[in-house]
Amino acid sequence: MPNRQKDDLFQLIKSLGKGEKRNLKLYVQRNSGNTELKVLQLFDALDHLDEYDEGLLLRKQTTITKQQLSNLKASLYRHILTSLRLLKDDDNVEQALNEQMDYARILYHKGLYLQSLKLLERLKLMARHYHQLTHLLQVLFFEKKIETLYITRSMDARADQLADESGEVLARLNTVNALSNLSLQLYSWYIKNGHARNAADEQAIATYFKNHLPSCLQTQPPQGFYERLYFFQSHCWLAFINQDYLNYYRYAQRWVSLFDDEPHMKLVENIQYIKGMHNLLGAHYDLKNAKQFFNTLATFETFWQSTAVQQNDNYRIQAFVYLYTSKIHRHFLEGTFTEGLNLLPELEGLLKMNALYIDEHRVLVFYYKIACLYFGSGRNGNAIDYLNRIINHKSDLRTDLQCYARLLHLIAHYELGNYDLLSYLIKSVYRFMAKLQNLSLVEEAMFAFLRAAFSLNTSQIKPRLEGLLERLKQLESTTSETRAFAYLDVISWLESKIAGVAVEQVIRNKYLLGKRRPSAQPAP
Repeated sequence: MPNRQKDDLFQLIKSLGKGEKRNLKLYVQRNSGNTELKVLQLFDALDHLDEYDEGLLLRKQTTITKQQLSNLKASLYRHILTSLRLLKDDDNVEQALNEQMDYARILYHKGLYLQSLKLLERLKLMARHYHQLTHLLQVLFFEKKIETLYITRSMDARADQLADESGEVLARLNTVNALSNLSLQLYSWYIKNGHARNAADEQAIATYFKNHLPSCLQTQPPQGFYERLYFFQSHCWLAFINQDYLNYYRYAQRWVSLFDDEPHMKLVENIQYIKGMHNLLGAHYDLKNAKQFFNTLATFETFWQSTAVQQNDNYRIQAFVYLYTSKIHRHFLEGTFTEGLNLLPELEGLLKMNALYIDEHRVLVFYYKIACLYFGSGRNGNAIDYLNRIINHKSDLRTDLQCYARLLHLIAHYELGNYDLLSYLIKSVYRFMAKLQNLSLVEEAMFAFLRAAFSLNTSQIKPRLEGLLERLKQLESTTSETRAFAYLDVISWLESKIAGVAVEQVIRNKYLLGKRRPSAQPAP
């Protein structure tokens, strides 16, 4: 059966642009004998396949036997990587640093030690400018090697200078390593669990953060670029997990401001800038800062269309994921769910086109947001289709998303009047959420209403809805209950049921009313 996802060579070939394919063919033809040109036949055959199917490949390429295929694939893989490495990218700082380091080694092996040291000195300046600590450490070790083995007449204060420089860089690397570990662990916790479920989660995360924050940063702020980057990231994840959206905004803004202060760092860490913009947009969305959200979204969309992003597959795909997430959020903010459905053909086309490169977590999030668009526009059957994709997905990613997908699934079936199915689903979903310790007071109240709804006549429904609405409004400002409202605007749904209007209209009216009021500016 075709397996596009699991063949590394096929994925690599499908990621190549026209120029990269042309360069590969020129490289192979220039550097290989006639017997080696079989790899080009294999390349052309794989390039023309829509899905990886080894049986079909061998039937089409009769000159390649099954016994030869494995070695040819390995050879082609190496050729592609080598040809890509030889392509010059003037904006790739790390590639330029590696190239200069190679030149310094060539001079060293030629015995031209002073020339090598001169080149290393220039290399150090470039590495410091772009905050490339690992490259800087390599340069310092190489300098010490030359100074130790050969008399270069530059020893006077060099020993102390190189020792001090190495010690400074190693100390900074230790701090960067600790902060990047902390950021990664917090982000990993969120990917698995979502927002903190209760006070115990919040306490556990706070304790972990305190114990793993480098001691040197307990009393003073970080100074270097990467120290600040991972410091701000760590605080972002901590605040986001705890739904402390004001601090989430503050640290996301500082994250982006790093690149505003040092724009040349986008050449090295463009993906970190993209992720920072995504989190800044998320913070504005969570705080309902509509004006700031729209301005930041416009900036990000312009950036996404830039050459620097569009010519790099990694940047383009990551920016696409975050851009379309925010485009959907815009319709959530404005209450224009039906209009937002116009995004879906293009979005689904891009998801299919980039399926090889988008992780399943992002896909599940998109499914939930698409389901919310359909639910908000009153198309509950379509919402259920997308929610089923999440519910039927076998994964331990985002247990919170699994829970709220099931809860929205229940509400959509309630809207459709599928009461026979609901009686079974309520028990199943309740057990699922209870097992994961995901039941808050909000969910308990929702389940109590849905259980009772079957036995209520028309005249009894509205008072019960009003009672549920009053209860949930009391919980809305409770810190431990905010998680439920972040995933599902159940307040607006209840208001729509009581008023007898579409939920989309309720949210739209709230947005228009908010526009007429002076908007609160987030604190810096």
